[in-house]
Amino acid sequence: MLTFKQVGKTNTDVTLKLAIQTALEREMDLVVATTKGDTALRAAELAREMGFSGKLVAVSCAYGAKAVNENSLSDEMRGKLHQQGVTVVTAAHALSGAERGISKAFGGVYPVEIMAALMTSVIEMPTKVAEYIQVCRQMNIKILPPDVNRGAYGFSVDNGAIRYGLSAIKSVGRPVINALVEEREANGEYRSLKDFIERLTGTVNKRAIENFIKAGALDCLEGNRRQKMLVYGQIVDSIAQEKKNSFAGQMSLFDLVSDEEKKEYEIRMPDVEEYDKEMILAFEKDVLGIYLSGHPLERYRNIMEKMISAKTTDFQPDEESGIPKVYDGQKVIIGGMITEKTIKYTRNNKVMAFLTVEDLLGTVEIVVFPRDYEKWQAMLNEDARVFVQGRVNAEDDKPSKLILEKVRAFEDMPQELWIQFKDKAEYAEKEQELLETLKGYSGVSAVVIYLKDVNAMKRLPAGYHARISDSLTGELRKKYGESNVKVVERVLKNF
Repeated sequence: MLTFKQVGKTNTDVTLKLAIQTALEREMDLVVATTKGDTALRAAELAREMGFSGKLVAVSCAYGAKAVNENSLSDEMRGKLHQQGVTVVTAAHALSGAERGISKAFGGVYPVEIMAALMTSVIEMPTKVAEYIQVCRQMNIKILPPDVNRGAYGFSVDNGAIRYGLSAIKSVGRPVINALVEEREANGEYRSLKDFIERLTGTVNKRAIENFIKAGALDCLEGNRRQKMLVYGQIVDSIAQEKKNSFAGQMSLFDLVSDEEKKEYEIRMPDVEEYDKEMILAFEKDVLGIYLSGHPLERYRNIMEKMISAKTTDFQPDEESGIPKVYDGQKVIIGGMITEKTIKYTRNNKVMAFLTVEDLLGTVEIVVFPRDYEKWQAMLNEDARVFVQGRVNAEDDKPSKLILEKVRAFEDMPQELWIQFKDKAEYAEKEQELLETLKGYSGVSAVVIYLKDVNAMKRLPAGYHARISDSLTGELRKKYGESNVKVVERVLKNF
């Protein structure tokens, strides 16, 4: 039995998808208990999306009828169901009132296993996987990255969390995963990048290895992702050459030296820092179709919280009332990243656009009419981080939309970089080093020096204004201390 910690329509979707998937696998028909018909209608929509072609029956008296032939299903809803090919039966379903008995008998089934099975069923559909991951996070189920030493073909349960399926990695098919798992089970875990490549030579190509690295599936082995990206090609070529020489009966240098001496000639990991967070997330998006280890907007959380007046979730109908938090005509500001952009032409051949903007919680559709698109189009590109001010367009039983009026890019928001030193002497000692570092990150953000002992501040000249990034703050924190480098966002009074 599937159990949930919280009530809501999300639970209904998860349950329906599981039921439909089971019906597909077992070639069965599907019976749905419904009172007002909404659940049955949603089941019909999902069944169509998932390719279910069996019979769908809606039992309209989920909890028994108030009187003979009397129930809560309206004639209008009954008509909608018939249009979707749903057979409607006015009766109470067989398990009506038996929920407690089932619960006592079986004690519940862990939702982690259920969600892992659901994600495996749509493993080739990244958007669906992303949707289920969002559900998992709402259920406080942790999602672990793919791992060549712990993962399987599909999504699996790992100490109460869900381990990402290896086959969800782009350009890595079932034969590769099967060979990887079989080799691991036969001869133990992979010990190094070279060991991994050597044991799977002839099975994995360079493209697959690169995608394993980008996905984080080789993070369990020595070295960061950047190090592995720089050497994996050399390792592949080296192993191929050794096998070629061996096949031809030729001796190599390795045949003449001891095992201890061989280590001196092995390809070593270069001394380089890991990629910055945004690059890692970009890699994950490229090979997994989703951001797994974080979100590109995470670093903007503070300024977003200060600037916005509504979140994307506020545009979704409430799970109980069916009414979104925003109302029709309300003026709001949202912030996020443009993930989709569709251009349309009006009857007058003018250009308008439909955007999907994603924040840390979900997405909302933005409508941009021709006059506003002409004004703001330079800022309305995919992956752009923007604040959007607009007017809510609400419809019954549908997520609300936002009609765009104004746009401001995240990078246009005023920021200051504060660097703290304990006293004037320490700053004097490190000043030249700091200025040289700032020259490599020239930008528009002011840099403020703060002297802790005298509680004094100094703004550096405009020539040392900086382009604030994870790379810059990371470098400065390494040099001057984690707590001594801070990015301060300034909220605009007028949008």
